[in-house]
Amino acid sequence: MAFPVHRGRRLRRTEAIRAMVRETSLDVKDFIFPFFVVHGRGVKKEIPSMPGNFHLSVDQLVREAATVAQLGIPAVLLFGLPAAKDPQGSESFSREGIIQQAVKALKKELPELWVITDVCLCEYTDHGHCGWVVENRVDNDRTLELLVKQAVSHAESGVDMVAPSDMMDGRVGAIREGLDKQGLTDVAIMSYAAKYSSSFYGPFREAAESAPAFGDRKTYQMDSPNVREALREVAMDIEEGADIVMVKPALAYLDVIVRVRKQFNVPVAAYNVSGEFAMVKAADRLGWLDGRRAMMEVLTSIKRAGADMIITYFARDAALLLKEERS
Repeated sequence: MAFPVHRGRRLRRTEAIRAMVRETSLDVKDFIFPFFVVHGRGVKKEIPSMPGNFHLSVDQLVREAATVAQLGIPAVLLFGLPAAKDPQGSESFSREGIIQQAVKALKKELPELWVITDVCLCEYTDHGHCGWVVENRVDNDRTLELLVKQAVSHAESGVDMVAPSDMMDGRVGAIREGLDKQGLTDVAIMSYAAKYSSSFYGPFREAAESAPAFGDRKTYQMDSPNVREALREVAMDIEEGADIVMVKPALAYLDVIVRVRKQFNVPVAAYNVSGEFAMVKAADRLGWLDGRRAMMEVLTSIKRAGADMIITYFARDAALLLKEERS
């Protein structure tokens, strides 16, 4: 019999030995911090359902991004709130759009910070859907034209990587072709390859003012019970030219991250989404759990599942805690 010769507790006796045999370690370089950018100046308004996250004007964004960079977080992901919305989301591809302004400011002041932009129309359209709507239906192929314009506009502003989140068929290939035609071959694509239709997006939709005015997004975002479909979506996006693929949400879809990591030899990102963040924060405020420990447990589970990088609203808090632990 294995017991008592083999005793697992021998390697759990102290923090020193636990650290030595630890299989999964978080590092600040794993994190990507999302920001919400708005028009104006001097704007820093906390988002009620996402404590510690803010609507930021460009000048405030640069200041906040500088603190993130000083912590060692290597990348930020930008979402924009336009001055005005219309059926085609015109500000998303305007040279003076909020994201275009933000990218230029960040690359000027923080050139080493890796800047990623969300490519989608939901924040910019008056109907709140992720594409061109015809008779209450999102037209996939007409939407591709707008997404290419948006991605090229972001790239011309100096972005390092675009992240299409719309879930239209063929958008990665269309964006890659559009960027390459403009000589923007160095701009990378991080595809929201397996993006599920999820209840965990609620706080984000408040923050981005992007809730659909009618219907839902189930005709283009993935059905939550499916995993083989996710693998097909990932395979297609890689074939079309995605440099990094993403699973979203992360916590409720750890099994999908595992499957993607095992099947594909490309970098895998996971999005620890707003609802996953908010429920930990809310329980912590109510005293129902230790928020800092829960945060690290959640992030470690995502890394353990196979994510190479984690987009998370916890990034700053987690980086500070890691710094504390190692000082």
